[in-house]
Amino acid sequence: MQMQLTDRQQHILWATVRHYIATAEPVGSKALVEEYNLRVSPATIRNAMGVLEKAGFLYQPHTSAGRVPSDSGYRIYVDQLIAPSEILTRQVEQVLQGRLKWEDWSLEALLQGAAQILATVSGCITLITMPQTNTAQLRHLQLVQIESGRIMLIVVTDAYETRSALIDLPNADQTPLDSEVIERELQILSNFLNSQLRGRSLSELATLDWSQLDQEFQRYGEFLTTSLVELSRRTQPPATTQIMIRGVGEVLRQPEFSELHQVQTIIHLLEEEQDQLWPLIFEPEVAGGRRVTVRIGSENLLEPIRSCTLISSTYRRGSMPVGSVGVLGPTRMDYETAITVVEAAADYLSENLSQNQ
Repeated sequence: MQMQLTDRQQHILWATVRHYIATAEPVGSKALVEEYNLRVSPATIRNAMGVLEKAGFLYQPHTSAGRVPSDSGYRIYVDQLIAPSEILTRQVEQVLQGRLKWEDWSLEALLQGAAQILATVSGCITLITMPQTNTAQLRHLQLVQIESGRIMLIVVTDAYETRSALIDLPNADQTPLDSEVIERELQILSNFLNSQLRGRSLSELATLDWSQLDQEFQRYGEFLTTSLVELSRRTQPPATTQIMIRGVGEVLRQPEFSELHQVQTIIHLLEEEQDQLWPLIFEPEVAGGRRVTVRIGSENLLEPIRSCTLISSTYRRGSMPVGSVGVLGPTRMDYETAITVVEAAADYLSENLSQNQ
């Protein structure tokens, strides 16, 4: 269970993260007193920072040094202490609208131009995928009980390709399940899912509004949504999928990338292993969830970027997610700017692709 921070602790965590992002130097109480209007003594700040360190939100890289945000500290900062900037959103949209020429440029040139603009504004590596043109659509879906507490989700596409996933029913180990009741419920759910999802792309599988189901079926919504997202993420991109990458040189000059080996592994990933990177940045949106996905440090599955933060959002053609916008940089990045830039660019591309399709 995560610790509930007081207003003062939240403010001190916010100030510590802000100061570290700006300086790349461990943060002490004196720096916070001098630069932020915290209205408390250095001793009070040191005490609060000690509490935050014990909770795992800060750490000391050296015994005599100040404190540095941990991945968990950045997570609190992103989820609870900041919000995208409306002013920056309008500025990014205006720059994109002013510099990109939809009437005269090819789509590849437009996305390359957008990636360069976002890299300049965010100070991060920018990743924009080319739109998918061969998106598999759902032909049939079936939920089948395999054994007590386990079911199989089977999806058949319009190309008659079959994909499946094994799912553990929630609370199956706590509440005895009547096999016949489960079979009946799974058939009803299968009928509902087919009526709602047939003809839609696999990347849209997780956008279903579960509130349309009767109350007794609501318990299936969360774990089925998770399974549908995972199934769609397994869908490999077409061979022609490209990722436009800009801003590498600037980011790799940051102090976090001082070791040559680390730089080489990141560059190798960006240049030679885009098939591994693609599923991380093209993630279907979950109904009711955040539009922008933020993976901080150890939350990233790929070893070369486990010291980085990856922020991404899908863009659409009409209602269908066809590509994504992402930024990659050190965990010590300007999160407000990066999140705002990604969201604004995804909205801009969605609007213009839908108008020019």
